[in-house]
Amino acid sequence: MGSFGIKVVENNLATVKKKYQVDIVLAQAENVTFGKGISIKDFYRLKSLGIDGFTAGNHIYHYKEINSLIDSNDHMIVGLANYGFQKKYKILVTPSGNILFFSLLGQIVGKDAGIITENPLKIADEILTLIKNDHSIKAIIVNFHGDYSSEKVIIGHYLDGRVQAVIGDHWHVPTNDARILPGGTAHITDVGMCGSLDSSLGVKSNVIIDRWLTGHKTKNILENDGKWQFNAVNISLDEDYKVNYIQSINLKG
Repeated sequence: MGSFGIKVVENNLATVKKKYQVDIVLAQAENVTFGKGISIKDFYRLKSLGIDGFTAGNHIYHYKEINSLIDSNDHMIVGLANYGFQKKYKILVTPSGNILFFSLLGQIVGKDAGIITENPLKIADEILTLIKNDHSIKAIIVNFHGDYSSEKVIIGHYLDGRVQAVIGDHWHVPTNDARILPGGTAHITDVGMCGSLDSSLGVKSNVIIDRWLTGHKTKNILENDGKWQFNAVNISLDEDYKVNYIQSINLKG
């Protein structure tokens, strides 16, 4: 979330990767540049820190320049598979096998609740059908960006046993429910954010309090000082690409 979030990643990602022996890092990119979308400059900055692929949310198209990367097979950043015209998924080539990942937008997402999206369940089915005979794909990671916990939980159960992980986000607040579903899929309702801790989801709290108290429209001002948080989940797969475990990583300082 914003420049503070980038600094948190700069200061913590290498340590986390070493501690947990991480092979592949995926990160949500929709709030990176000034809290809304991601610029090409910030894409390369985060990539240089060891992030291998980037997922999408409702603000992902804010900087139009990023569309060229989303629409390219050579850059590991996706748009929303059920909203927009870019490629629906990306395939990350790794020494252990190819990993397919894509993002879906929930049908209720804050101010964007009225936008017309394709049914995320049906789009997930379409993607899985399209690649079912591609034996080079060893793991599938689904990112679900939405407001309703019911949507986030249900799509996990819907895809259970068909993908390795369904990771929810958008709230910026991590949930305490990381687990392996009955069919073997790793799931969490919301992974949380990287950035300011003492704020309103990364925005200065006094700005939100004033807006709520008076009803006046005010511009979001990001909190770039104070305590920080680094939230993630660590997912381990065995040699057969079945999930060993999922664990939350919640660092503060």
